[in-house]
Amino acid sequence: MVNDNINSIEYKELYAQYNWFKKTYPPVVQQASDEFFLPGLKFELAGISKNINTLMDKESYFVTKIRIDKQHDMFFRISENSVGIILDRTLGSSTKRINLNKLTDLEAKIITAFNDYMFNAISQFLSPPPPTLKRTNFDVVHLTFLIKDVEGFSASKFIISLPSVLLKPEEIVSKGDKFSYADFSTSPLDVGVKVGSTRFTMYDLKHLDVDDIVVFENSDLNKMTLSFKGYEKAINLTPNLGLVMPLDNEEGDNMSGNTADNLWDSIEVEMDAQFDSVRITLGELKNIEEGLVVDLTSIYDNKVTLSVENKPIAKGELVIVNDRYGVKIDEVIAQGGKSTAMSVEQNEELPVQNYEENQVFEQNENEPQFDDALGNEPVAQSPDASDEDEFDYSDFELEDEDI
Repeated sequence: MVNDNINSIEYKELYAQYNWFKKTYPPVVQQASDEFFLPGLKFELAGISKNINTLMDKESYFVTKIRIDKQHDMFFRISENSVGIILDRTLGSSTKRINLNKLTDLEAKIITAFNDYMFNAISQFLSPPPPTLKRTNFDVVHLTFLIKDVEGFSASKFIISLPSVLLKPEEIVSKGDKFSYADFSTSPLDVGVKVGSTRFTMYDLKHLDVDDIVVFENSDLNKMTLSFKGYEKAINLTPNLGLVMPLDNEEGDNMSGNTADNLWDSIEVEMDAQFDSVRITLGELKNIEEGLVVDLTSIYDNKVTLSVENKPIAKGELVIVNDRYGVKIDEVIAQGGKSTAMSVEQNEELPVQNYEENQVFEQNENEPQFDDALGNEPVAQSPDASDEDEFDYSDFELEDEDI
């Protein structure tokens, strides 16, 4: 990601000029290396930049400064690893690690002579210095190359810094759009499709179970909402009745008839229904933008996720209950009271493990029972307490209007 503080105009210029740098300098640098060392080292242009700090981070460099004239200089920066690659190719492989602070005179002269030879090859592409008495432009362009021995596997940096004022790069100017919408009309992308929403009590929410049917009062058989990267738009579509299951009101009323027995259970929350990621084409998306009725019958093959406060609660398949969409639950993600009650019944069927446990169960109900050697009385607990504790109301952020 580009930092906002960086001059974006300069970087846009480099983008437009990149092709000129790519065609001009890599062949010259490669030819100079082949002539000086004989073929064996490979140079590849890795990037163009006006910021040297990020290029040289956490590495040591052998730096050669060559004066072009009184106002302008060219710099060659060869990383420590690159120096090792060059010397191994020139003097033969060495088992010792290269240390720039401990180079011999011969090794330093080889690197310096190579930079001088490279300067003579590159300088032919520089423009004549402008007739100025005092240098006022310190901008430079850094060309970062990767050096690699063709017989080895390691690669490292070789940076050439050129004065911007002496360069006359050619810029590629865009001549307009090269493609039309039709070229990508069949390209697929994943979008979200919201079916609708409804108000749901916390009591019904925690007792939601498989095969229950939730009807969404805020839904329309001919409309849904498409969402893509934060953008939402109502879409018109023709429902494919052959792919949904029509039900009547009596069959659709599958929720428990019990009523809430406390304040928290009577609180209503907003429940949303949305298809899992639906794949459509860019052509279909463009038609949606124009407000046309779009045939998205393929969405009915996807699962619908029920969620509260963006937390998934359950999944199921789409059904139609009279003139509203509904969802028949086939998977409960947030386990509620029914699942807990089932686990309690299963535990009651487990056989007694040993004689000592039998003795506890056979005690007189009127006798006090102590749960440890200190004689602490156990706290009374209702049989259904474990069921209620399984559902955590803190999972949902309740607004004042819900209470």
